[in-house]
Amino acid sequence: MDVHVRRAVTEALRERRVDVLTAQADGTTELLDPALLNRATELGRVLFSQDEDLLAEATRRRRNDIPFGDVVYAHQLKVTIGQCVNDLELIAKAGDPADLANRIQFLPL
Repeated sequence: MDVHVRRAVTEALRERRVDVLTAQADGTTELLDPALLNRATELGRVLFSQDEDLLAEATRRRRNDIPFGDVVYAHQLKVTIGQCVNDLELIAKAGDPADLANRIQFLPL
């Protein structure tokens, strides 16, 4: 989870037994978007963000064939907490890790 994601999303996912790592718990709250995306990629994690700058960084990498882990983006005003939780749970439980690279997914699905 990017640093700006609401705690309610993280807590609801954990209640549903989804393995969630927040930037706060990882000690990466001060990282700039490129470094945060690098960290998620190193850990083999999907990065959920509602930050347009991080979306721009992922888009830049796709255009320039720079590898990165999957990014899931949701605009803060266009998706509810419930939609985020439901869609992220689906991605976490049904997604194949081999397919989760160099992609940008938008919520709601």
